[in-house]
Amino acid sequence: TYSEGNDYLAEYIREHKLSEYLELIKESKKVCDIPIIASINCYTDSEWIDFAKQIEEAGADALEINILALQSDVQYKYGSFEQRHIEILSHIKRVVKLPVIMKLGDNLTNPVTLIDQLYANGAAAVVLFNRFYQPDIDIEKMEHISGNVFSNASDLSKTLRWIGIASAMVDKIDYAAAGGIHKPEAVVKAILAGASAVEVCSAIYQNTNMYIGEMTRFLQTWMEGKGFKNIAQFKGKLNAKDVQGINMWERTQFLKYFSSK
Repeated sequence: TYSEGNDYLAEYIREHKLSEYLELIKESKKVCDIPIIASINCYTDSEWIDFAKQIEEAGADALEINILALQSDVQYKYGSFEQRHIEILSHIKRVVKLPVIMKLGDNLTNPVTLIDQLYANGAAAVVLFNRFYQPDIDIEKMEHISGNVFSNASDLSKTLRWIGIASAMVDKIDYAAAGGIHKPEAVVKAILAGASAVEVCSAIYQNTNMYIGEMTRFLQTWMEGKGFKNIAQFKGKLNAKDVQGINMWERTQFLKYFSSK
């Protein structure tokens, strides 16, 4: 039937793409000296358990779980979305020995509480934040269209705020910054806020992969100028571990800024 044909085609495409991804991991391990971190998009735990096993067998050094969901149902219970993160992590941890990294969206009630629970359930690190598809509207055609597929530098502030807060409150887990990492200076800012790593995507598409070299060179030059010999010497230096840091990262109103001038 037509429906069965569609299902077969969808399954064939899915399996073909998964096979391609596993082959990419294997080939990357052959030619790269750096750790290879696989990443999968995940909405439920059941669908990806077997794939997680295959990723481990392919030789990946770690696995990033990218949970993509936007809760808009009026009957949705508070806390269920956060609990889903815990369940997915727990199920995947049962079947793989790889370090598991959780990439979170910014639509959480309290990222710090969830991060603390993820650490308690075995997460090796968290990435803040995942970027959702950006919808838009064409007012001439009156149609739904895609918004900008790239992030922009202004996204960095939200990332810095929550890494600055979370890295002070839950300091036994590693953090990676994602979103707004467009300029070399953003790498330094993220580390000062408490990140151990950054994820760069849009900036590479816009400037080619050679931009990674520019970012690392800037970081090295900045460290030499400040007298730092390694990242650990300044990682989290400006997070919320003291009163001044807390006041800055938890500030929500511009009025406080202007009244302090």
